[in-house]
Amino acid sequence: MSRTLLSGNEAIARGAYEAGLHFAAAYPGTPSTEILENISKYKEIKCEWAVNEKTSLEIAAGVSFAGGRALVAMKHVGLNVAADPLFSLSYIGATGGLVIVSADDPGLHSSQNEQDNRHYGRSAKMPVLEPSDSQEAKDFVGIALDISEQFDTPVLLRITTRIAHSKTIVELKERKEVPIKGYEKDIKKRIILPAHAKPRHYIVEKRLIDLAHFAETFPYNRIEWGSKKVGFIASGISYQYVKEVFPDASVLKISMSYPLPFGLIEQFANEVEEVYVVEENDPFIEEQIKAHGIRVKGKEIVPIVDELDPTRLSVSFDIDVPYLAPEDKPELPPRPPALCPGCPHTGVFYTLSKHKYVVTGDIGCYTLGALPPLNAMDTCVCMGASVGNAFGLEIALGDEIRKKTVAVIGDSTFFHSGITPLLDLVYNKGKTTVVVLDNRITAMTGHQENPGTGKTLMGEETKTILPEDIARACGVEHVYVVDPYNLEELEEVIPREVERDAPSVIISRRPCILLKKAERRKPLAVDAEKCIGCKLCLKLGCPAISMKDDKAVINELFCTGCTLCAQVCPKDAIPVEGGE
Repeated sequence: MSRTLLSGNEAIARGAYEAGLHFAAAYPGTPSTEILENISKYKEIKCEWAVNEKTSLEIAAGVSFAGGRALVAMKHVGLNVAADPLFSLSYIGATGGLVIVSADDPGLHSSQNEQDNRHYGRSAKMPVLEPSDSQEAKDFVGIALDISEQFDTPVLLRITTRIAHSKTIVELKERKEVPIKGYEKDIKKRIILPAHAKPRHYIVEKRLIDLAHFAETFPYNRIEWGSKKVGFIASGISYQYVKEVFPDASVLKISMSYPLPFGLIEQFANEVEEVYVVEENDPFIEEQIKAHGIRVKGKEIVPIVDELDPTRLSVSFDIDVPYLAPEDKPELPPRPPALCPGCPHTGVFYTLSKHKYVVTGDIGCYTLGALPPLNAMDTCVCMGASVGNAFGLEIALGDEIRKKTVAVIGDSTFFHSGITPLLDLVYNKGKTTVVVLDNRITAMTGHQENPGTGKTLMGEETKTILPEDIARACGVEHVYVVDPYNLEELEEVIPREVERDAPSVIISRRPCILLKKAERRKPLAVDAEKCIGCKLCLKLGCPAISMKDDKAVINELFCTGCTLCAQVCPKDAIPVEGGE
């Protein structure tokens, strides 16, 4: 047995390997992405990037139907996409172990909300496990698979950003080989018709009672006695914060947060003078305890918004912990997020901004096009919403707004959720223009493969699926592929298609500038004698361009030679020859 330092995501991957997992799938999304990237290193496990989270869960369910062990991983909003099969699978159960990893994001480090996915476990009536460090993250994968098979249920393994990305010591074990049980026909279990679902509901309710009894003796739900003047109930990373700020207090560590071990909680509450529940975001545990008639305090003290940390916890309880006091540090100037120098999306957003179009946007690194100086995005709701949002504007206001509206969506997002609204647009006689920003990769989450890249997660060559082929198959007759580094071409095609009285799809195609296959040229330079300081080049929002002494300057360390700045300069003060 060896020990090593692993992040929570790495530990989950290791736990999947040790537990004899057969299959894993995910759609990349921070903070969960590294789980599948690390599982792919274990060749005993078949794994894939699915086109979306719903698909990943449905495939994993099929593996479970066959008696194989399966795991899916997704960020918290990804479970919204997978919610449809999730609820049905709770009734169906699990032949082979089935684990759903939900990586929640308190603090919105890379997300559009702070939803607490423990609620999904309660609503779907399935058990929820919460690890508090990397060792538990690893161990809980195997435990979850065992619980899944023992109780015939999917299991929700809920982590947060801090667990996903923090590293702690982990003890490694060898892989346990688990045979695939094989498929047996059982239509009353797996065909969720009303006549079948009603008796399955009784089974689910009985299962919850059994799981509640199991929770009472589950060894990871444990009391750690200290001073009985005050006691804390905590789960996940909040347990670590409580131990750090209140090292002498009694703590009830909850690792199965649904169903809760109310007998253990009552025992704890009866032996301490005052009880506090410490948890990030929603009062999920607190409300259940109060509903059970046990007096505790929680969100009247602990913040419901943003990520917790030891300092916030100590401030909430108005205590002075000297070693947690923030150090005096000089204030650094803010660095606003921006598209990378040479980003292939820049030219498109520059053109959209120039025409002052209403731009319905989507989820991806291109969402940065909403920020100054481009200011080229009006909406961003969820994966795939841009196409539907644009069509909705057209329905409400007709050509008045349609002829100045563009939907923008990335290639991976188009495969994930953009195809169905495009079908709807064509079928229902919409005329909206859609721009697919195809940078040949899933860029925002760290360059994962997708159906348009020609490679699988496991590095195998596969069919390359092109967005333009899908657009034509959806019935779009006007489909064009453009070079986003060619502003003249963008200026010709985009306004023409926005005016067209028919739906159109424009594919803006160049590889992400951070990819090895992306074209890079020698850095450009400004001719100071020709530069008039008009600042038009700054409107590109390129981090490589700045002003000095009322003249534009280009940082050669950043410049990729994309030539966009040369194309917008009215005085030819940025010679392209220097970049060829």
